[in-house]
Amino acid sequence: MRASAYPKDHNDMQKYEFKQIEGKWRKAWEDEGLHHTDFDGDGKKCYCLVMFIYPSADRLHIGHWYNYGPTDTWARFRRMHGDNVFEPIGYDAFGLPAENYAIKHGVHPWDSTGENVRVVREQLREIGAMYDWEREVNTSEPEYYKWTQWIFLQCYKAGLAYRSAGQVNWCPSCQTVLANEQVMADGTCERCDSDVTRKEMVQWFLRITKYAEKLLGNLDKLDWPEKTKAMQRNWIGRSEGGEITFEFAADTPGADKLATEERSFKVFTTRPDTLFGVTYMVMAPEHPLVKRITTPEQKAEVEQYIEKASHLNEIQRTSTVKEKSGVFTGAYAVNPVNGERIPIWISDYVMLSYGTGIIMAVPAHDTRDFEFASKFGLDIRQVSTEPGVMVNSGAFDGQQSKEGARKVVEKLQEKELAEFKVNFRIRDWLISRQRYWGVPIPIVYCEKCGEVPVPEDQVPVELPYDIDFKGAVKGVSPLATNEEWVNTACPTCGGPAKREIDTMDTFVDSSWYFLRYPTPKLDDKPFERQLSDSWLPVHHYVGGAEHATMHLIYARFINMVLHDLGHIGFEEPFQRLSHQGTITNQGAKMSKSRGNVINPKSYIDKFGADTFRCYLMFMGDYSQGGDWDDTGIQGMYRFLMRVWRLVQFNSDRVKGVQR
Repeated sequence: MRASAYPKDHNDMQKYEFKQIEGKWRKAWEDEGLHHTDFDGDGKKCYCLVMFIYPSADRLHIGHWYNYGPTDTWARFRRMHGDNVFEPIGYDAFGLPAENYAIKHGVHPWDSTGENVRVVREQLREIGAMYDWEREVNTSEPEYYKWTQWIFLQCYKAGLAYRSAGQVNWCPSCQTVLANEQVMADGTCERCDSDVTRKEMVQWFLRITKYAEKLLGNLDKLDWPEKTKAMQRNWIGRSEGGEITFEFAADTPGADKLATEERSFKVFTTRPDTLFGVTYMVMAPEHPLVKRITTPEQKAEVEQYIEKASHLNEIQRTSTVKEKSGVFTGAYAVNPVNGERIPIWISDYVMLSYGTGIIMAVPAHDTRDFEFASKFGLDIRQVSTEPGVMVNSGAFDGQQSKEGARKVVEKLQEKELAEFKVNFRIRDWLISRQRYWGVPIPIVYCEKCGEVPVPEDQVPVELPYDIDFKGAVKGVSPLATNEEWVNTACPTCGGPAKREIDTMDTFVDSSWYFLRYPTPKLDDKPFERQLSDSWLPVHHYVGGAEHATMHLIYARFINMVLHDLGHIGFEEPFQRLSHQGTITNQGAKMSKSRGNVINPKSYIDKFGADTFRCYLMFMGDYSQGGDWDDTGIQGMYRFLMRVWRLVQFNSDRVKGVQR
């Protein structure tokens, strides 16, 4: 019979009192500054970072724990192997929920966010992670967003920040503009699930399209999940082809009133070899030339269609299952390869934001165009055979399509009617938000000087506390209700001016926070260049895969801009990326509406933070997540009690051993 592993009096051993044990060691670590990183210390540098938390009133949920607990365990593992580990934490504290809470309950966002940060900080301490609490950041503090405004000003000076009118995504519930990345696949708002519509507004943009090629090319250098890189490649959407110039027919209504540069238009195509198969053109309904070229006979029908299309968002308009619709304008264009007159239609499946907002339709070789042509009885002409040989294409008959496409562009180039072109699906980053709880855009408007950036030595432009949230006009930022804040002096001439009343998308705040962590209290610059170049890029970044085409692409863009402007010495912010999986409850995703949300606190109170952490570590593949099981955590608790008894039994052997 196997002898017992414990002495007969093992029942007299100290119990596993996890509350006292965990509290004791958390205090000891903090008192000794054990987790304060010495940036000049020995060991291989290891910057381990989780995506920082939004401090909501709901506090920490199990998803946060699954992100933070196992990642900290990996960081501890690296430290035990001699690495000099830096593991900070902070708060992505601006955002719409705090403002909506203020409107509903009358609690100012500054006050509610401050209280939420305090509570979340205490909950984060319960994890027992190695966070360097001396290097905490909070994006809603002026000491932080001063530098968010500074980054905007650097972009402005470099021609990368601009203001423009155009069609934008509008959430009627949140009463604010959304970037394309913030509209879900079903056409709803990522925040409130309301249907997103389109609206004409003047907004601020960051010129991310200028970095499309670099954002795409650098992906091959990154140690990231292939699925995430594929999502970014698809979002950037690089296409090679030709930009073809078409002219309006001479009898186009109002042609004599069009400026010389307006009498022709450009169309991007990836298939110049199909130009002989173009049987109609389609313009986006919101294209500025539509109303000017429409015949009197078609005017009423065209205007009615434009109004109808304005209520649809981009997802709805470009859906492949939506029945095609459109209206003939009465105008014609001239095909540059054969001189044919081509009818010009408008349809909501063409977007002004992609390419030039006008397409050439080749229904014999495009499913979408075929459906449209079939519905409206338009010509369908085959100009390419199945093996990819050009037919019905005049002098180009018999050419291989790829070679023929090149020759068609070259032929039209001789007449200055075409050029080779690379196009991208990604659009410039729309950062204007008609909300209060965000970073003020550091621009003023002067009657004499026009649009004037706030000088760098005058930031931060701080948010005023006195705001009438309910008194704001719908669709206008609440900042407009504080006239004393809005009315200011022009930095250039000293005359009367008004501040920009929109705030920045909160993704601007999170696009650079990883640079601030090493020196969060620095007041004369956003980060220390030498220290940043020594410790970054982040060696291991962990967070949700849902940020693939939002935060992760925005952070890469801002990092590249700062690199190109000479502020940092590295192009990419995150060397290695991991995504945590999703924890389900009885096979279903957790949500308040289902009533199946797991509250970590109840389990921590019952079993302890170490038990909870260990259970998460053993659930399975970290990138896959798993299903919650109460019996599993009870088993992990019994395992830790056995470990505790084993240590108790061998306590004499380890006396004198240094920690």
